[in-house]
Amino acid sequence: MSAQARPFAEEVGDPKLSVAEFRRVAAMLAQAAGIDLEEGKDAFVHARLIKRLRELRLSSFDDYCSLVDADRSGEEGRRMVEALTTNYTFFFREPHHFDHLRDEVMPRLAQKAKRGERVRLWSAGCSLGHEPYSMGLTVLDVLPDAERYDVKILATDIDREVIASASAGLYDDQCLAPVPADARARHFLPAGGDSRANDRLRALVSFRQLNLLEDWPMSGAFDVIFCRNVTIYFAAPTREQLWTRLARKLTPDGILYAGHSERITGAALSALAHVGSVATTYARLQR
Repeated sequence: MSAQARPFAEEVGDPKLSVAEFRRVAAMLAQAAGIDLEEGKDAFVHARLIKRLRELRLSSFDDYCSLVDADRSGEEGRRMVEALTTNYTFFFREPHHFDHLRDEVMPRLAQKAKRGERVRLWSAGCSLGHEPYSMGLTVLDVLPDAERYDVKILATDIDREVIASASAGLYDDQCLAPVPADARARHFLPAGGDSRANDRLRALVSFRQLNLLEDWPMSGAFDVIFCRNVTIYFAAPTREQLWTRLARKLTPDGILYAGHSERITGAALSALAHVGSVATTYARLQR
């Protein structure tokens, strides 16, 4: 990999991010990941990418963008996307969704599993693993012997580093504070000064790197999909396209959970209906 960059000069300090450079980065991010980077996020972009410029000894963000464009392997483009995506999350975030999953959905899915049928759940945009492990804890609350059945949770994210971290299942006490004490005692083990998800919980969840805007390798449908606080970063046409694809991946009675500030619009609404007491829980319409 090479770039036609001006010589790096540490004595002049870090390069500034011009408006034109910000817009170039924003356009590249939109093309690569569908993320709509709003004006005014220049400080965020500078903070997230400046370390990479230092490592590559580049003197401008324009040079960095040119390097990303020239890299045919796509590796630097992936690094850029990973640097510019946020991973704020915590266990049992938006707890009403997990209450609904436990009380309204899992009893039916537990019976389905006991009949020998497959049960599949998907955390689309799983970040550091808090969401899929919360899903796993909810599954085990209703179906304690889930490992005896064909029950699996797929957890995907665009960021390879957070996937690696989530796969390890290692969390500190502050992260685990929302987890009920009995569930924590049953499903987490001491690991140094932290706690690690035990083998039963980790075996329930499979972590994979996936860009939601690209092709999906999964052939089967899902009984439950969590896609929360992901589409808020997308432009409206991209959001609507993703909601439609997700709706099509649900089983005939599947459930889709969206984030608290998200509302499903567009063609997906022809296949979905609100269920439960909150507007962000949807069921696929049976036709």
